[in-house]
Amino acid sequence: MDIIRLYRDFNVEHLTEGHKHTRPGWVNTKCPFCEGHEGYHLGWNLEDEFYTCYRCGYHPLIKTLSELLNINYQAVIDILPDYGVNRTVLKRRKPDKKPFEFPSSVTELWKPHLKYLNERGFNAREIEKFWSLKATGPVSKLGLIDYRFRIIIPFYWNGQIVSFDSRDVTNKQKNKYQACPKEREIIEHKKILYGNQEYWERTGIVVEGPTDVWRLGPSSCATSGIKYTPAQVKTIANTFKRVAVVYDDEVQAQLQANKLIAELKFRGIDAWNVKIQGDPGSLKQHEADELVKSILKIK
Repeated sequence: MDIIRLYRDFNVEHLTEGHKHTRPGWVNTKCPFCEGHEGYHLGWNLEDEFYTCYRCGYHPLIKTLSELLNINYQAVIDILPDYGVNRTVLKRRKPDKKPFEFPSSVTELWKPHLKYLNERGFNAREIEKFWSLKATGPVSKLGLIDYRFRIIIPFYWNGQIVSFDSRDVTNKQKNKYQACPKEREIIEHKKILYGNQEYWERTGIVVEGPTDVWRLGPSSCATSGIKYTPAQVKTIANTFKRVAVVYDDEVQAQLQANKLIAELKFRGIDAWNVKIQGDPGSLKQHEADELVKSILKIK
């Protein structure tokens, strides 16, 4: 689809570069589904032709264009052929699978990675060992994706590495987090939870991302962003009897937390929202320990 011509014809503000939310192969605009958030979070993937928001996840083509262009669904369908879209092909294509592998030149954590963790109040070597973290240096790629100067975060499921995420330690790269390409995931990371299954008991603590898990400890698990999936809801409900959801204090994060809680309650899970200031990963360690203790003692 000629998305840029479409945006120009309908005066939709968009970017392809020069902003922290842009990256090669995407056309970004403001997300009409996010509440309380500025930024070009909504991206159109030029190769696979689908919409996803970095804050709130995947959105269907026609629904999204209806919101962006301020026209009804039928009007969207009527104009699609003018921009190179076959009306019968409206589902996003799944990428061809490739073998799982880490980015090139992966090593143990070294100076910049240790500094990043220590400055955030973590015990870097303990975190590295317990969560099997890896590091990349000034040159590291997987396919065409650049993974330089990142902490590589393996995702285990049933004892097997099935995917990974990564965190920029320089705070200078456009994308703070860069996940494993979907075509290389053994199991998509958005269909499982990040954490250590061996430590999960009756009460679970659900957070957004890996750094939150590192802070709150192995009783917690992460949905890899505030946009959870049906598969994750099912896993949470099948794993825990009680669930405390501890998302960031931002408006959109709290909306998603309450939606997740409602879905868990519908499945018979005792779920509740634990509101904190900021995000769990930024808590002092003693504050996090006290928070976890208070959650786990609730009966």
